[in-house]
Amino acid sequence: MQATHQLDMTFAALADPTRRAILARLASGEASVLELAAPFSISQPAISKHLKVLEGAGLISRGREAQRRPCRLEAKPLSEATAWLENYRHFWEGQFQRLDALLDEMKAIQPGVATHGDEDT
Repeated sequence: MQATHQLDMTFAALADPTRRAILARLASGEASVLELAAPFSISQPAISKHLKVLEGAGLISRGREAQRRPCRLEAKPLSEATAWLENYRHFWEGQFQRLDALLDEMKAIQPGVATHGDEDT
């Protein structure tokens, strides 16, 4: 149940494009709130609210360096979300393989039917 709650928090946090952009920025290294707010046309308090959501989801953490509290990306929740999505990737790969097999059968029956990989011929 705890893993499900964490996954819910991760996807809820990732639902917002500003939060995804903040995570993308943090993938290149730590940043302060001011540095994270710079590219956005929203207020610093609004950025702080986004950071609280990301921190609550475990996607970021904040350190302390004198007066500065740099934010850093925490990858574990993202890797758990990726593992969850991976199951569906396997499902769709199986579906596409079955579709390819069906199209190959149709091509064998009707030679004029194009199948995957025949685009260049």
